[in-house]
Amino acid sequence: MIKVTRLNAVTSWNRALNAARRTVGKSALKKEPSDSWKAKMLLAEHSPIRLVEYEWTWEQIPQWVTVHFVRHHIGCEKFVHTQRPDRTGSQIPRGEHLQGELNEMDMTANAQEIMAISRVRLCNCASKETREAWTAMLQELKKIDPVLVSKCVPTCVYRGFCPELKCCGYANTHQFHEAVEKYRKTE
Repeated sequence: MIKVTRLNAVTSWNRALNAARRTVGKSALKKEPSDSWKAKMLLAEHSPIRLVEYEWTWEQIPQWVTVHFVRHHIGCEKFVHTQRPDRTGSQIPRGEHLQGELNEMDMTANAQEIMAISRVRLCNCASKETREAWTAMLQELKKIDPVLVSKCVPTCVYRGFCPELKCCGYANTHQFHEAVEKYRKTE
């Protein structure tokens, strides 16, 4: 089972608040912004949200699932445990490792990229294992930033319709319409 064994805030929302205040000529404050302000900034995707960063570790993540997260490259960094025998001391030649082998992966991402990854990796068209890995991270993140997690939705909820070539049907359900309404709330 894929586990998130560590999740930390790298920066605080105060950093984003003060960057936003700078853009309108206001002085810095020594406080965290309100949840309503955070929600509005996240929905608007204003640039200061890129200053809010988190880091985490996945353990027991299949090697092929790490590939899905390595594909994300704007606003994040990824560090996957190497399979190179000259680095690990393993007796298994590099070319003989299986895609299903369990691995470890560290990742750091800003708030905007966490939302962007959610759009792709929470989609029902994503693999079950990838959705599980991302959902596990979001469950841990919710403990320290529930407002950000409330804006982490699949693309269909973000856009208000399903843009996939082969839709799973979720966009035609009552639950979908409730999810869109909940996503758009700022209070």
